[in-house]
Amino acid sequence: MDKFDDLLRRFEELNEIGAALSNERNIDALLEKILLAAKSITHADGGTLYRADEDGEQLRFEIMRTDSIGIAMGGTSGKRIVFPPLPLHLPDGTPNRTMVAAYCALNRCTVNIADAYTADGFDFSGTRAFDARTGYRSTSFLTVPMMNHEGRVIGVLQLINAVSPVTGAVGVFSDADRRLAESLASQAAIALTNRQLVSQLEELFESFITLINNAIDEKSPYTGGHCQRVPSLTMMLAEAVNDTAEGPLAGFTMSDADRYELKIAGLLHDCGKVTTPVHVVDKATKLQTIFDRIALVDTRFELLRRDLELSTLRSRVSAGPEASAEELAAIERQGEDRLRELEADRAFLHHANIGSERMSDADIERVHAIARRWSWTDVRGETRACLSDDEVENLTIRAGTLTAGEREIINQHIVSTLRMLESLPWPRHLGNVPEYAGGHHERMDGKGYPRGLTREQMSVQARVMGIADIFEALTAKDRPYKRPMKLSEALHILGKFRLNGHIDPDLFDVFVRKQVYLRYAEMFLDPEQIDEVDLSAIPGYTPY
Repeated sequence: MDKFDDLLRRFEELNEIGAALSNERNIDALLEKILLAAKSITHADGGTLYRADEDGEQLRFEIMRTDSIGIAMGGTSGKRIVFPPLPLHLPDGTPNRTMVAAYCALNRCTVNIADAYTADGFDFSGTRAFDARTGYRSTSFLTVPMMNHEGRVIGVLQLINAVSPVTGAVGVFSDADRRLAESLASQAAIALTNRQLVSQLEELFESFITLINNAIDEKSPYTGGHCQRVPSLTMMLAEAVNDTAEGPLAGFTMSDADRYELKIAGLLHDCGKVTTPVHVVDKATKLQTIFDRIALVDTRFELLRRDLELSTLRSRVSAGPEASAEELAAIERQGEDRLRELEADRAFLHHANIGSERMSDADIERVHAIARRWSWTDVRGETRACLSDDEVENLTIRAGTLTAGEREIINQHIVSTLRMLESLPWPRHLGNVPEYAGGHHERMDGKGYPRGLTREQMSVQARVMGIADIFEALTAKDRPYKRPMKLSEALHILGKFRLNGHIDPDLFDVFVRKQVYLRYAEMFLDPEQIDEVDLSAIPGYTPY
């Protein structure tokens, strides 16, 4: 091959490298490609790629390769570079012009050295020490700055020992080598800057999402961490499905881009809760609004107690001095009986207000009876029932602490989530985020909300998120209206949901078979919640 053919081949290789660099998303892999490409097109035996730190005062070693003595450090090699960074300025503040890489960065110019052992003006003592330790002979150096679109040096590419492809002898880097290396350094700087900008934008975007989630979680001390735990469980289950090689989900696979899209959807699945009123999100008891109105009920019952005591005293006075001891004792007994009845009703209302267990028909009727039985007189002399109609409605909630109207407000958060997410101009690789995030309250039988989608109308990712959201809620240890469930209890309920069309049966089988529930529990649950699970007792699940 003559010199012209070799140069043409290297130009073609340079074009191919440029296309490859523009497609690389991982910065470490990108840096490695840059150095390997530079070595290839210049026939260099070794090379080092440095990156400038943020303040532009140091050059950090990122990648080192020397083929003839088998040195591979940094990048995908798995070997960490232990050399200290090169300072661009000396301790007294003067420019460090004796180190060739520092000189190259400071002066924004290429330095081509024929032989490090005879070069003047540069300190190659470290190179000589390296050669003495390894038996290597560092001869020619080609050092090229990598400058971004603003003219700032973001790195330095240093190539060592130009090897003749014909004879194998070490020679000097040619002008063609220099031009090719400079062209590659320019393309590499653009690719690296673009990748850094994308990474910074992604980091900013994810930080903004985290900010929103933290605000939502801090909005209620009783759901703190939900927006962090659900995405984690979502990714665990999705990875388990991705690793499934048999069954109806064997064809499901995820690329890195798919994983990132699902991660973002998981982080945003409850963003609509920013619109949900605090007193509904934070409703720990049935009578709670901005404060727990059971305190008002207590105040009224205290008035009723004093009224009863006053009534007893008045009855004693009305009986007169001629009343017998038996008559006075009867008055006292009647007053005490009424006080005991009042206190029993007050204690019952306190218990009903907690909402920790399902109310029976008898308990609901007792609330209504208490409202009819006791009345008090306000400052205007008007007689009022001890419980208002709204308080009766809240205290007779059969399960939980939310009325039907409040539950509708809570459910509205998913509508707000969809509306917010669908209004954003998502790039193509994140186009499915609204569908994934907005489907976690749908059911497989079409009875969910907000759109009443069936299993066939939903993506696997949205169905995965639905299971994650439910399991997190069942096992959460920060809900005031219920105790945190043990694993066996939560899986039993999920099994019922599998049978009644609430959740995807195939995903549930993977969730159990791959022990996703256990890995999640070990990360997020208290030790006392992690009990032994009898898989044969889970409804609808058949163990291997």
